[in-house]
Amino acid sequence: MLSDLLALTINELVLCVVIIFIAYVIKGLSGFGSGLVAIPLLAFFLPLSFIVPVLALLSYTGTMYQSVTYRSDVVWRDVWPLLPFSLAGITIALWLLVNADVTVLTFSLGLFIFCYAVYSLLPHEIKSGSRWWAVVAGSFAGLIGALFGTGGPFYVLYLKMRQVTKQQFRATITMIFLVDGGARIFGYFYSGLFTNKMLILALVLLPVLILAMYAGQHLHLKIKDHRFHQIVSVLLLMSGLSLAIKSIYLMV
Repeated sequence: MLSDLLALTINELVLCVVIIFIAYVIKGLSGFGSGLVAIPLLAFFLPLSFIVPVLALLSYTGTMYQSVTYRSDVVWRDVWPLLPFSLAGITIALWLLVNADVTVLTFSLGLFIFCYAVYSLLPHEIKSGSRWWAVVAGSFAGLIGALFGTGGPFYVLYLKMRQVTKQQFRATITMIFLVDGGARIFGYFYSGLFTNKMLILALVLLPVLILAMYAGQHLHLKIKDHRFHQIVSVLLLMSGLSLAIKSIYLMV
């Protein structure tokens, strides 16, 4: 049976399908968020070193489709400053993923995302920021993205400071993930992190991804800008809290 081949129980396989569907509806809706939702939930019953490469493969499939569809709305002048620092962060993360205990880092990430999401939901004026913030955003996004598959919040912070529109946001963050995700997948292969079970699970979940992305893209057309930003903030709030709880559970 498929569950035996993947070394998963039937319940775990069903949970994977449900979690992936929800995560990629959100990705289709916002252009990001699949890792933020899926990683902390899947990590309750699967090892982080197994989940992150699988999600990288799945996310890249959706990212390639979105990058072609929305390429005309990409704000390239805000993309180029990010890339060298993202690649540097990915390089450091690959070494840590192979050699380091990342429980404390996971807790710190969860706490950061949670605090930022609370701030985002409070009424305040959105301040603009220069492209120099690409140094910080790119470095942390590459590092945390390769470690946990959840580097999106740093790119979100940067693009919010650049005050792009909803359409530009979705297109630009998708193009960023096209480069970032390609570098991470290459790094996982080079580091020997991929296994046959990961590749099989990714293929099994691919139809779920396609259906979920289709649903998310149709929802995107019906949501206004302010509602969209609220959804993004709530997404960060939930994923940050989940990451922190998971980390505390591992440390006790």
